[in-house]
Amino acid sequence: MSLNKSMHPRNRYKDKPPDFSYLASKYPDFQQHVHTSLAGKPVVNFREPEAVRALTCTLLKEDFGLTIEIPLERLIPTVPLRLNYIHWVEDLIDGQKQPRRGIDIGTGASCIYPLLGATMNGWYFLATEVDDICFDYATKNVEQNNLSDLVKVVKVPQKTLLMDALKEETEIVYDFCMCNPPFFANQLEAKGVNSRNSRRPPPSSVNTGGVTEIMAEGGELEFVKRIIHDSLQLKKRLRWYSCMLGKKCSLAPLKEELRKQGVPKVTHTEFCQGRTMRWALAWSFYDDVTVPSPPNKKRKLEKARKPLSFTLAEPGLKELQARASAVGCTSSSPVDGVTALLEKTLTDLRVLHKRVPCRKQEQSLFLTAVENTWIHGRQKRREQRRQLRELPRAPHCAGTSSQTAGTPPPSQSQPTSTNSSSQDSNAENETTPSNEPVKEVTPDTTGEQKELPESGTGEDVDMESSTCAEPGQEADPQEAVAAASEAPSKRPLSPGTVEHFLFKCLLNVMLEESDVVIEMHWVEGQNKDLMNQLCTYLKNTLLKSVAKS
Repeated sequence: MSLNKSMHPRNRYKDKPPDFSYLASKYPDFQQHVHTSLAGKPVVNFREPEAVRALTCTLLKEDFGLTIEIPLERLIPTVPLRLNYIHWVEDLIDGQKQPRRGIDIGTGASCIYPLLGATMNGWYFLATEVDDICFDYATKNVEQNNLSDLVKVVKVPQKTLLMDALKEETEIVYDFCMCNPPFFANQLEAKGVNSRNSRRPPPSSVNTGGVTEIMAEGGELEFVKRIIHDSLQLKKRLRWYSCMLGKKCSLAPLKEELRKQGVPKVTHTEFCQGRTMRWALAWSFYDDVTVPSPPNKKRKLEKARKPLSFTLAEPGLKELQARASAVGCTSSSPVDGVTALLEKTLTDLRVLHKRVPCRKQEQSLFLTAVENTWIHGRQKRREQRRQLRELPRAPHCAGTSSQTAGTPPPSQSQPTSTNSSSQDSNAENETTPSNEPVKEVTPDTTGEQKELPESGTGEDVDMESSTCAEPGQEADPQEAVAAASEAPSKRPLSPGTVEHFLFKCLLNVMLEESDVVIEMHWVEGQNKDLMNQLCTYLKNTLLKSVAKS
């Protein structure tokens, strides 16, 4: 599970990620979804809905004593991210153990927010739902956990938000409302078409959920605006109104809408879970509420400066040292051996690099990446092979045809015929698919057109496989290494001559006790995700070399 230090300070998973090995040994239903990574660590494939569901149900049972059921065709929540939201609501209402009343708009089949809030803090919840399947499962989950006294699940009409839900409770003042709104406006947006930056890697987890859970007219922006308009009528019926957002770009226009409507108290935050980011917006019409401060810019800078890193354990270093010797490394130092292998891989990928001064028992390389050669390598090579198969062969010449038919050439023209035959053979070889370099034209990150060389040297890389717990679909570094070895190095003479580049970073190879640690520090460039992809590629390449032994 990909977690990080930017989670809410009270989140139980912030400094203690779930122990997959322990959970697998205790829960057989979860055990079948736990696999071993190249680094020898237990991992879960978050692109499998069954695995995501098994993990959620296991964590709720182990850490909160909750037993729930979720259908695969409905939204499967991740527990750490939901905990972030619960803890932020605690901050909003200034006191997590006092009896509080809350509303969960669109509670979903899991009914996770009311179940967590009631179990952790004894909160009373009014949970609304429009979907029949979600309503049935939510009701069952509340009942089987004996929380019917604290959680009331109500079925409301389609497009209903707060107004209709509170018609029958005209005098009750609620402390807060929570909402995980549908993020997308249509099917294309839900699939990432025209809404996802082309430079971003694909999502690391599967997208489950019913239509009413993931899509709404106008997407999350219009959905939350409807809640804002309801709040303008209800005003002090709720002390705090809040919503979670899936897109950072939704935050500014919603804050502007609240400003136009004269809402006096507004705040926001961000929820971090590995590569997954969510944002939350809250507003109030009360003057005496305590407004939590937005995220600290200093913390963001510290997060941005944190390097990417991975470790090569001592048992595999001997094999890596032997492979380094095979490529010409004469040093017996594991740091030098690993550095030599990294330099070879970077050379094959056409990533510019040069050694820079560093401390003893370390090696540092300054990297300049001018093109993305480490991702989608298999797709590129398949396309190249397809183009090779479709290339037409050159027709045989008349002389060749006559010889094939058995008609001997005149004796006086024998030398000429021999030369002609040789030329024909060369001409045929020049048009034979197996020897013709095929160039593929694709736009680079600046929108310009550029040609890709004959061999794609990259490999499909999943961003989350750089962490130990959300690998998604891992790449096959063995195939990538083989492809890289086929492609000649075409590096510019000097990194200083490069005017346009994707990113620059500093790669450090260090010895820590008996292990070797590789760190990549961002310097500048277009997108840090690209450095993350390269880091994962290098890691998988080295670990695959060890695994082959």
